Amino acid sequence: KMEKLRRLRLRGRSTISRAWASVLVCWLRLAGSASLQGGNTVDKKSVLLAVVLAVVGICALLWPVVSGHRLQSNATNAVQDFLSDRNMPEQQYPELLSDLQAYNRRIYAEKQCDLTDLEACEEPAVELKKYGVEDEVIGVLEIPALELFMPVYLGASDDHLAAGAAVLGNTSAPIGGANTNCVIAGHRGWRGADYFRHIDKLAVGDTVTLTNLWKTLTYTVTDIQIIQPHEVDKIKIQQDRDLLTLLTCHPYASGGRQRYVVYCEKTAHHEAISQSR
Repeated sequence: KMEKLRRLRLRGRSTISRAWASVLVCWLRLAGSASLQGGNTVDKKSVLLAVVLAVVGICALLWPVVSGHRLQSNATNAVQDFLSDRNMPEQQYPELLSDLQAYNRRIYAEKQCDLTDLEACEEPAVELKKYGVEDEVIGVLEIPALELFMPVYLGASDDHLAAGAAVLGNTSAPIGGANTNCVIAGHRGWRGADYFRHIDKLAVGDTVTLTNLWKTLTYTVTDIQIIQPHEVDKIKIQQDRDLLTLLTCHPYASGGRQRYVVYCEKTAHHEAISQSR
């Protein structure tokens, strides 16, 4: 996983380097053209003003590339930090695991009665900082078909969605188990970062993995649907099933008119982290 992350980071750096190189070449060409032109001072000032305006316009066009690279770099750093820290013996968090299991049992017993509005989706299952998880990252989502790694946070607040993927409040915590459906939301592209931008490339049979603080869970895409924002019943827990559901806006750049939903079900085998670390 670390090698994949390294390659993705190098690819991002290459993209932004090419973008800035294009700006520099354009600026040099325009400046050279201005210096070679004759004419009076007023004409030269007009040409130089045109050069400045052109460079400003190009920079404005490239800003999403720069912003996206920064956001993607921050997300990659969060993923790397998580994967490194989780191998430390002190990162077992037994009380946190117990509380998340209790939370999943409770919302199932209550039939997720509080999953009713936007505020409910922003509410985290627990406050991770109270358990010593200072960066608030509960796991890492990997979608091999998209070459995508994202840090996962609890509660779909604006800050969490800007930084990566987020588990909707009042849906199952990302620890797996029968009678659970962990719904993970992500932006369909955010300020230049892809995030779930290309989620429509996923197909039934593709693999999605979720690595939490204790183990890695492997899921398989079983269904894809487009639903309306108010159809919350379609993202609720299904009895006896262990589900992971990916959720984003649809169509792309539509302002959230509909929701694109990818349903994944836990495969029979997954990598368990030894409890004797």
